[in-house]
Amino acid sequence: MCGIVGYTGFQDAYDIVINGLRRLEYRGYDSAGIVLESTANKFEVEKTKGKVDDLVNISSQLKGTAKIGMGHTRWATHGVPSDRNSHPHLSNNGKIALVHNGIIENYDTIKTMLTNKGFTFKSETDTEVLVNLVQYFMDLDSETDFPTAVRYALNEVYGAYAITVMHEDFPGILVVGRLGSPLAIGIGEKEYFIASDASPFVEFTKEAIYLEEGHMATISLEKGVDIRTINDNSKIKPEIQELKLSLEQIEKGGYEHFMLKEIFEQPKSVHDTMRGRLLVDEGIIKMAGIWDHIEKFKNANRIIIIACGTSWHAGLIGEYLIEEYARIPVEVEYASEFRYRNPIITDKDVVIAISQSGETADTMAALKLAKEKGAFIYGICNVVDSSIARITDAGSYTHAGPEIGVASTKAFTAQLTILTLIAFKLGKHNGNLGNAEFMSLISELEAIPKKIEEVLNTTHELTQNIAKDFINATNFLYLGRGYNYPAALEGALKLKEISYIHAEGYPAAEMKHGPIALIDENMPIVIIAPKKGHYDKIVSNVQEIKARKGKVIAVVNKGDEQVSAMADYVIEIPVTSECFSPIVASVPLQLLAYYIAVYRGANVDQPRNLAKSVTVE
Repeated sequence: MCGIVGYTGFQDAYDIVINGLRRLEYRGYDSAGIVLESTANKFEVEKTKGKVDDLVNISSQLKGTAKIGMGHTRWATHGVPSDRNSHPHLSNNGKIALVHNGIIENYDTIKTMLTNKGFTFKSETDTEVLVNLVQYFMDLDSETDFPTAVRYALNEVYGAYAITVMHEDFPGILVVGRLGSPLAIGIGEKEYFIASDASPFVEFTKEAIYLEEGHMATISLEKGVDIRTINDNSKIKPEIQELKLSLEQIEKGGYEHFMLKEIFEQPKSVHDTMRGRLLVDEGIIKMAGIWDHIEKFKNANRIIIIACGTSWHAGLIGEYLIEEYARIPVEVEYASEFRYRNPIITDKDVVIAISQSGETADTMAALKLAKEKGAFIYGICNVVDSSIARITDAGSYTHAGPEIGVASTKAFTAQLTILTLIAFKLGKHNGNLGNAEFMSLISELEAIPKKIEEVLNTTHELTQNIAKDFINATNFLYLGRGYNYPAALEGALKLKEISYIHAEGYPAAEMKHGPIALIDENMPIVIIAPKKGHYDKIVSNVQEIKARKGKVIAVVNKGDEQVSAMADYVIEIPVTSECFSPIVASVPLQLLAYYIAVYRGANVDQPRNLAKSVTVE
């Protein structure tokens, strides 16, 4: 959500910043801007509603004019998408420029104070309030230098932020700060990079500092990186990390969209998530994060899974898995609701947080609450060294690799893989899973990547053809039972996210309690109907749909006869145990959503109003 890029060094700052902003487009945004410090120590600012290409159209004259600058892609919070609400924002005296990810919650109080002091505002944003607060502290005392004024300002604000700030009277300096929104500092040879993640500078350096919560840094070519705590200015020794990211991972590799590439990467990402953990020949699941704290899980009164969006759907499937195979009670909560309903949490609870980015603000806030109550916190995320990874007591990384498409695909199936491993490991340890059943399940799990590959090969062209018949649909219904009810929710979410067609997922048994009223000859219904798990009930549901002339798209096992005979469209997947069917069945639903969106002319990788990393509540 929003993106920041900054640079100081010997290269053309314009090229670095613009190309960096392109790398961050996956985060979702509605406007873009750039500020450069010219050789005369004057700011050159261009910003506009729209995409980075629109920014390039109005700013290309700045190419080659500066060695230091910063840029921003904005996802609107305070104020509509517009040129004047776009970042960077300048202070009243025009000397300070600031870009900001996040939300300043007490901006209105500060704005009133500054207005009473004679400050004026051109935008509706909270960011313009913050940049003028920095000016206020510098005006208040002529002895206050630029980094100190930034620190004073940050100590006055509440909310979440990642910021980068420049000052005309302090040439060659970038000041950055972070609370609740990620920020990385790339360390090059005689150059430094700032970005919301490492993708904008991966080809220039393999060394980075991930700024910690509540820290700020002053960066210059002369003095390097000086990191301080925001609250008391204590000096912090920087921890430089080696980047594991490669340029190839964040490029499309010949695919039309990142989403399609990531759908096709799932055999590898699921295999990579199991690699080193699932040791079938030895008959073990090796997960240090679980084993080192096995008594916490064994003695837990319950497990609470908290997540948002797609990760919440993975959590629902995790509930089925853990309760069935480990016999530990599980509750699944929307993180955004969990913290606000005064939940009952004790030190006998285990809280599992699931997040692709590891930066989801609602999930972070819920985790902090659970930690304050004494619960044991376990994280499942995809981004190494992310905020959730840092705050948790233990956890497991999915090894999906960078996911650029806003609509999650491979991260979802990787999350399901981790949850499956956890359920089987706990079940084996507490004796609920006998050795024969355990060996049968893990052997089948090991084969899942091959089955995903088979699905991709056999349903890719088929889903394209089905999609063509539904590009003008206005509503979809997705149905599933048991493990496949959350898979139906996820299928519906994918369609609505990227095609903008209204879609709802339901437990198939609930169809009679409302959704059946919507069914007519114009209503497409996707029904997940594998042979294993409530098949006879699903057959009855399909009969009820066909009696009302609904259009049935059935996801069935290879060789299915009953449902296939009634369905209008049939998508076959390999036979699996019921617990694995959501992983396999999700793949054709991702392809179906993708191709419907493509044929409707939608921006698949950057759907409107959505952001990849939701760092505001």
